[in-house]
Amino acid sequence: MNRLHTSSILSSHFDEAGICSPKLELLWQHMVAEACVCHDPLVRGLLATGIKSHADFASALAALLGRKLGDRSVAADALAELVKEGFDAQPEIVCAAAADIVAIRERDPACPDYVAPFLFFKGFHAVQSYRIAHWLWRAGRRHLALHLQSRGSELFGVDIHPAASLGRRILFDHGTGIVVGETSIIEDDVSILQEVTLGGTGKHSGDRHPKVRRGVLIGAGAKVLGNIEIGEGAKIGAGSIVLESVPAFTTVVGNPARKVGTRHSSMPAFTMDQTLPPIDYII
Repeated sequence: MNRLHTSSILSSHFDEAGICSPKLELLWQHMVAEACVCHDPLVRGLLATGIKSHADFASALAALLGRKLGDRSVAADALAELVKEGFDAQPEIVCAAAADIVAIRERDPACPDYVAPFLFFKGFHAVQSYRIAHWLWRAGRRHLALHLQSRGSELFGVDIHPAASLGRRILFDHGTGIVVGETSIIEDDVSILQEVTLGGTGKHSGDRHPKVRRGVLIGAGAKVLGNIEIGEGAKIGAGSIVLESVPAFTTVVGNPARKVGTRHSSMPAFTMDQTLPPIDYII
């Protein structure tokens, strides 16, 4: 089954909480099959430990996050059990993780299969670590949530405050240097590249971070600052400094960011098209 056909079958079933279980099993079957294809003797053990020795997607993900996040302060086995506790308390966390991995497979041309992002892509690992930290934060276990935030920052170079709100089908491409502030909101179907900051201006307390709506693409190195809204389907050019709200389906670029070209109707997060209209960008 080809890449696009397989991913379209899966992605259409991870849209709402509570309906993903049958297709979660289908995703897991694909991952196990992919793990069996590789015959490199140096990788077979890794694939066995990460994929084939587990009964399902949830148990494999819990074990992976435990191994990644464990340290001398909180052991890997204890963290794996904590992740399982979170999955049992909020099964939608597992559905969201599955939706993320399918989105990565669809959008990232460097992603060869479903196993690769699951085992190797730190953007995926950072988002799933955040999902557990967010559950802990909302449950009042805030010091433990902050510990996971700290570990995620150390390991993956991605700093997501556990109070932030992230939707499904999120792609943190490369991931390195992404910062997501405490009151940020990232809705479904958003793609963000490396070195992006969703931060405050430093002048305010309370609700002070950006609200990124569905389908937005934020290019590498962009800084989006303050309690502003990035409208649905907007595109932010690489290296831009965004200090004001961006209308839906609009492209902005520059420092400070300005609107360029005409409004578009597509969701740039899906296509990962980072090209800009052919105009003079010298300000």
